[in-house]
Amino acid sequence: MNRKEMIKNLAEFDGYWDFVVVGGGATGLGVGLDAASRGYKTLLLEQHDFSKGTSSRSTKLVHGGVRYLRQGNISLVLEALHERGLLIRNAPHLVSHQAFIVPNYEWWDGPFYGAGMKVYDLLAGKLGLGPSKHLSKEETLQRIPTLEPDGLRGGVVYFDGQFDDSRLAINLAQTMVEHGGMPINYMKVTGFTRSGEMIDGVVASDMESGKEYEIHGRVVVNATGVFTDNLLKMDNPEAEPIIAPSQGVHLILNKEFLPGDSAIMVPQTADGRVLFAVPWHDKVVVGTTDTPVPDVSLEPRPLEEEIKFILDHAAIYLTKDPTRADVQSAFAGLRPLVKAGESESTAAISRDHYLMISESGLVTITGGKWTTYRKMAEDTVNQALLVAGLNEHACVTKDLRIHGWLKHFDKNDPLHYYGSDAIHIKRIVSADPSMGEKLHEDLPYIKAEVIWAVREEMARTVEDFLARRSRALLLDTRASIDMAPEVARIMAGELGYDDDWQADQVAAYTNLAKGYLLT
Repeated sequence: MNRKEMIKNLAEFDGYWDFVVVGGGATGLGVGLDAASRGYKTLLLEQHDFSKGTSSRSTKLVHGGVRYLRQGNISLVLEALHERGLLIRNAPHLVSHQAFIVPNYEWWDGPFYGAGMKVYDLLAGKLGLGPSKHLSKEETLQRIPTLEPDGLRGGVVYFDGQFDDSRLAINLAQTMVEHGGMPINYMKVTGFTRSGEMIDGVVASDMESGKEYEIHGRVVVNATGVFTDNLLKMDNPEAEPIIAPSQGVHLILNKEFLPGDSAIMVPQTADGRVLFAVPWHDKVVVGTTDTPVPDVSLEPRPLEEEIKFILDHAAIYLTKDPTRADVQSAFAGLRPLVKAGESESTAAISRDHYLMISESGLVTITGGKWTTYRKMAEDTVNQALLVAGLNEHACVTKDLRIHGWLKHFDKNDPLHYYGSDAIHIKRIVSADPSMGEKLHEDLPYIKAEVIWAVREEMARTVEDFLARRSRALLLDTRASIDMAPEVARIMAGELGYDDDWQADQVAAYTNLAKGYLLT
């Protein structure tokens, strides 16, 4: 992917795009890929970087949703389990099987959750990842030696999927390009163009050059997540808000708190929330919270009560109580929850995602989660085709291999999550062995990855690389701050920027990263 070439192509394009998708998170990239892979001329515009918002801040799970099963929402669980199976098949380099253990401390927990997980297995059908089973106390502690033994009766093990969210987002953008689509980051939509009362395109501003573009499309899709209402208001200032944003916070701890390969799932905490502790990139992700927030932001921050909630509950289930000093990174994401009560123009595709077609023809897709991004996109494109008046082509993403697809690889290879692209990064090192040097002794990332991110993955800033092309910001915030000057130096060489750009980038990244530290 080359942004300079895409901007040139955008400027030279004369006519109508079939689809103009606004938003470069999971939902927008899913829609963009679905439309492009069906053969439609597709442009995607993202105001910041791909997956900058909620889509890089998930619990890193591809799952059916055990809590929905508890609520009796069988149809939603069925859909998510089916999509989980497809995603593991289509992106095996990024999505893997993960064993979860539900610890039992009350006598009724074993039978209750054991039966529930058998239903979960049954619903997954042929796309199941393995059968659940009861574990004795000894077996449970053998798998999770740091689990609190006092009062432990045993556990139930079941299997779900785990992934790297922002890496998947980049691979979706690359797959979209391979099918003729054009995703552009740092391109902010500032208005709509109209033909009579109907929207027939957008006005967008290049956040790097400041240049404005008038872009025409047969249909415009609003896939902006928590910023959905902004575009609805841009279309119609009288539009009622439909998003009720909710914040989810996660803490990153060192591996010593959860050695081994199994995750912990606590299905009901004191206030009814689900708590996960999951191994990820040789660290542990602990979360999450569900806190209504009044405002949306590209950089939400964890609240003190959320941090305390996670640490207090982790201490209940772990022999070593984590403290603030143990937290490597604390990050927050905003869920675009749809308000209860639907207007006549809103059709609930499922209880998990919502599709709305405005009187102006603006197609809005919101809600949902990473696991079901593909199904959301399929539903959206099917409806958008009616608005656009385009000939229908069938959806092909059920069996579409995502860029980087590689089934057999060495999980001990630090570059394995690049899938088939890993060989290209290794060739950069072969050409210049200094590019094989690690950027920080505490993290696995090497200098060649910065080169690859700029040349092939549209990384434009130090933050793009440290937060999303690599996961340094989330895994060890302090180490990522130390890495910033060298990352800026390498990027400047690739992009043709000077020392002032490097200094500005390091200062901006350091300021941003401080928000991920617990002082």
